[in-house]
Amino acid sequence: MHGKAVGSFLRVKRQEKITMKMLLVVDMQKDFIDGALGTKEAQAIVPAVVEKIRSYQKDRERIVFTMDTHGENYLETQEGKNLPVPHCIKGTAGWELCEQIRGTVNLSEMKIYQKETFGSSEYALDWEKGCYADVTEVEIIGLCTDICVISNAMLTKAFAPEIKVTVDASCCAGVTPQSHENALAAMKMCQIYVKP
Repeated sequence: MHGKAVGSFLRVKRQEKITMKMLLVVDMQKDFIDGALGTKEAQAIVPAVVEKIRSYQKDRERIVFTMDTHGENYLETQEGKNLPVPHCIKGTAGWELCEQIRGTVNLSEMKIYQKETFGSSEYALDWEKGCYADVTEVEIIGLCTDICVISNAMLTKAFAPEIKVTVDASCCAGVTPQSHENALAAMKMCQIYVKP
């Protein structure tokens, strides 16, 4: 009888799928919170973002970051011509992640994608190279819902179509409340799960 019980237990254990969640924290930088492009909505989500990061730390899940990263020539770029507000210039205070996040994680142990545009091509290539082969679910939070969050959510969906991709709306803010809602609706249409 004991042998049958052990065999049954082993069969059940083999059938269990190991799940690994990953949190992608998008552009939680000073310039998007209370700097050049800051909004009260962005400021309001900071405590929820910190709490979400802590929950992933507690569960020992993977956490990666993106950082909008521009050079001194920002105004000469296509983005700069369309949005002529210098922001997230590398090395400036506005480029840094907000203090609350810097106080929550050891950034030297985190994967941080510095990106010059809305979506991180390096992040997408890491999916293609199999760097995240153990990841079964990605949750995305951060700023701005309608620009960089949606861009990186779509990249995740494109490079990992069988992975569950979730955006937590309570940990995101858009350029405006309306554009935030529009982006959430667009992501839902692309089979990205949206937590209210």
